[in-house]
Amino acid sequence: MHVAPPVNAMTVRSSRTCHLLVASVLALVALHAVACKPTSKPAGDRTEILIGGTLPLTGAEARIGGFYKEGYDLALDEINRAGGVDVGGKKLVVKLTLLDDTTNQDTAASLADKLINSDKVDFLLGTYSTALVQRQSTVAEQNKVPYLSGGGAATAIYQRGYKWVFGALAPVELLGTTLMTWIDEQQKAGKLPKPAKIAVLWENTSHGKDFRKGISDFAARSGGGYEITVDESFELNGKDYSAVLGKVKAAGTDLFLADAHLPDYITMHRQYVDAGLCHKVVSYGARGSEKAAIEALGKDNTEYVLSGTWWSPLLANTNPLAKKFVEAFKARYAGRTPEWFQALGYESVRALVTAIQQAGTLDREAVRAKLAALKMESLVPGGTLDFPQDKGYQIQAPFVVQQNTPDGAPIIYPQSIATAAGTAPNPRCK
Repeated sequence: MHVAPPVNAMTVRSSRTCHLLVASVLALVALHAVACKPTSKPAGDRTEILIGGTLPLTGAEARIGGFYKEGYDLALDEINRAGGVDVGGKKLVVKLTLLDDTTNQDTAASLADKLINSDKVDFLLGTYSTALVQRQSTVAEQNKVPYLSGGGAATAIYQRGYKWVFGALAPVELLGTTLMTWIDEQQKAGKLPKPAKIAVLWENTSHGKDFRKGISDFAARSGGGYEITVDESFELNGKDYSAVLGKVKAAGTDLFLADAHLPDYITMHRQYVDAGLCHKVVSYGARGSEKAAIEALGKDNTEYVLSGTWWSPLLANTNPLAKKFVEAFKARYAGRTPEWFQALGYESVRALVTAIQQAGTLDREAVRAKLAALKMESLVPGGTLDFPQDKGYQIQAPFVVQQNTPDGAPIIYPQSIATAAGTAPNPRCK
């Protein structure tokens, strides 16, 4: 170990030597800063923006994964037909490398790593389903790659202190609160009993736990207006719900509030109907108005089911961007009406591309900063898409409440955008 000599014995170095030493130190500091900075690719002679993503195109969530892909494809087609994205004065087309994660958490994570480190994509679009997003987003955070998820709504995804992960789906807890707000209005109008007994069934995931919290917190604040008499979890992709439905039947509850993904909603509600159950209010969280469910269960069996959704095509009546999207989707997909899955896929692409354009560079840190500060006009309820830092960069857009009726699934809440009045209690119950 070298010990410096006393000052009075120190050799005075030449001005030239000092300059060389300072320059060397500065060079080392600069090299260290470059090495620690997230890797990215300057626009330079680039002609493409490389975006990577995975979706569950096979497996349990394949149907929904396909819907998200339709939203991606429409957005990218519009962007590239317009000449691409202006990045610092140069137009770049957007190329999406989309892989099938097979509805598997390990696969979703490993494919994200492949996209970043082998395919060298610039940015990532997240997959669909809370469990998959929660696992996959960790890879993006570790690699310091901006990751925009339109398919994961559980607050647990966004409460980990991450700075590279952004969520375009509002929290499921807010979904539960929104449903209860509409229910409470009906109770105050004398249409529902007080206190009302609630059965809460929730999938055993962060998504389900958020839903349960939204319902139970509202009930606790109600001053005796609601009593939760059944509080049961269930596993994803279940086949037999007879035990939990038996508990609901025995408890004589007034309100049936479940949180389920689309396949579980179809399976559970079929068994609910077969068991002869009927409640004054029936909801499966965000599920209920989907065309696939109505076709699988029969229109009569899904009437008066309540759902809180992240988007509805009926928003086209009041939101110009929603109207433009619905028209473009119908033109591309043989007149089909989009659901919230396609809308959020489409809007996720738009948000990421908007941040890239605002950054004027493909530098990942610069794009991350623009995502963090983003506030853009949007087709989502409320008309604005942003990612508040105090919410872990998860959007807090309001939900819309719909109710299946013999004539469709109108928006019944909030009143400012409602297309029809809701019905309570369920007139099908004798």
